Amino acid sequence: MKFEAARTRMPTTVTDMLVVSSITAVREAVGEARKAASRIGFVPTMGALHDGHLSLVERARREAGFTVMSIFVNPLQFGPKEDLSRYPRPVEHDEQLARESGVDLLFRPSVEEMYPEDRNVSVIAGKLGGDWEGASRPGHFDGVLTVVAKLFNIVQPDVAVFGRKDLQQAALVRALIRDLDLPLELVVAPIVRERDGIAMSSRNRYLDSTDRTRATALSRALRNVKEKYQRGERNVAALEAAGLEILRTEPAIDIDYLAVIDGTTFERPGEADERSAAIVAARVGTTRLIDNVMLADDQD
Repeated sequence: MKFEAARTRMPTTVTDMLVVSSITAVREAVGEARKAASRIGFVPTMGALHDGHLSLVERARREAGFTVMSIFVNPLQFGPKEDLSRYPRPVEHDEQLARESGVDLLFRPSVEEMYPEDRNVSVIAGKLGGDWEGASRPGHFDGVLTVVAKLFNIVQPDVAVFGRKDLQQAALVRALIRDLDLPLELVVAPIVRERDGIAMSSRNRYLDSTDRTRATALSRALRNVKEKYQRGERNVAALEAAGLEILRTEPAIDIDYLAVIDGTTFERPGEADERSAAIVAARVGTTRLIDNVMLADDQD
């Protein structure tokens, strides 16, 4: 079983993309699009765009007649020892890629625009956000859901497209939409991978050549779990052991977790089934990477 090779760059679709930085300007532009009976698609990002992001734009354009992308490096989702100041911000390159991929409206707010000094209210992730990434990065999902709720309120899309690489985040956004009765549809798009199997991520640029080779162990470990499942193994401990066996061939990798979980509740089931996913997080050199596969899904 092989992971899908990296996507080729989508054909250039140069648009008259509008770039705005204020909430008022977003609402005005979206309001004009709605007058033309356009369905609004939304792709929220933190920038440092790559083909994974552009695949989300491609999907949004299939779902809607007017596509909004946001680029905002959200300080609320970074812990005190995480890489907020180091996070890449290639402004001009991001705008070029967004324009060429067919984005109609690019929203690039400042921190001050998104979070006025007198801000008091935040969204709390709850139990679903407490384990795995939530346990490794306390407060991370509260910050994610707070900014996503604000962006949904600002853009008011008909459909929002998220990537499946951040599987727990996608589950929490689905819960946010359900629990707060938000009138929009969520589309979770497949992971886009590099040719060596690594899930595309803005953080991959931090890997040197040695760590890049080591990082392939994450996708190889997940592939081993999935192959065991598809050959009939259902015992969760045995499936996890199959993944850890691969990861431990790279002693330089610092494993945070590798687990088989229910892809909706993120609890470990008694036995794996068609809802199960394998998730992994590990530090390769100085770079923390995450990845996942759905065990019964042939997309991977």
